[in-house]
Amino acid sequence: MPTPTKLGIIGLGIMGERLLRAALEDAAESVTPVAVWDPSPAAAARISTIPGAPPMLTSAEAVIAACECLYIAAPPAAHIPLAEAAIAAGRSVFIEKPLATSLSDARAFVARAEASSARAAVNFPMASSPAVAQLAAWRAGLTPQSLAIEVAFATWPRGWQQAAASWLAKRAEGGFTREVASHFLFLTRRQLGPLTLLDAKVSYPPGDGAETAIEARLSAGGVPVTLKGSVGTTTKDDHNTWTLNGAIRLRDWSFAERLGADGAWAQAPDALPNEKMRPMVLKGQLAQVAAMTRGEAHRLATLREALEVQEIVEAILAA
Repeated sequence: MPTPTKLGIIGLGIMGERLLRAALEDAAESVTPVAVWDPSPAAAARISTIPGAPPMLTSAEAVIAACECLYIAAPPAAHIPLAEAAIAAGRSVFIEKPLATSLSDARAFVARAEASSARAAVNFPMASSPAVAQLAAWRAGLTPQSLAIEVAFATWPRGWQQAAASWLAKRAEGGFTREVASHFLFLTRRQLGPLTLLDAKVSYPPGDGAETAIEARLSAGGVPVTLKGSVGTTTKDDHNTWTLNGAIRLRDWSFAERLGADGAWAQAPDALPNEKMRPMVLKGQLAQVAAMTRGEAHRLATLREALEVQEIVEAILAA
């Protein structure tokens, strides 16, 4: 069995801490966290309470030097500088989306990374979702004809994201289209084919706040797609559906469902709520991270896929 990959983590907010815990608790056969860094004293205090957590080093450079693969969960503006430093040091890179705050920077980064055959991937967890695998199995008997995507939130940012509201709530880097709708656009790209935006409209509040509603029409491999998103239209922290042909769907991240003859939606027998499925998904992602680092085939989102999603997202937000 291969030796676990030495994993470094930069950025210990919600996502960084979540992946760290998954690595320690569920994926020890795939990765070993060896170093972390975050400039926040509060982050250092939290990490010190996690059993088995690696040391908080003094800089990003120190983490890169200590690891074989760098996971980047810092805010978007830091993604490319950190990724390029890690790639230059011969490390593999696992990065949160979006790739950058600027599309031109993202395009240039992807071109450089591809030209150098960098080992790099983006954390779209649906690449390792058992619910998505179930949808793919059901889809084998369907000819895709239409897709409807809906995302809705009681508030934005969601309740558990309030500590990051300083940027998630702002138009420049945040918003639910970048943070949430992008996952469903990635799923659509993987399942149906290349994305093309046909038209879109977006609503913003006064000032510099992030969007409050979007509507878009797209094509994915020639299949018509509708996308709707809104804030304040559900009592749930987060509600979403990805519905193909009105016949099969992914609901609330983790429930694979199909429409029965009685007109009711029926869950897959092994369906789980997201909080219970998430450890399984992250374990799968980390196994793929280790494979990527070893130079093996993997199913993680490529930089090119992430760039294509970001281009659609930014076009919607600019509508």
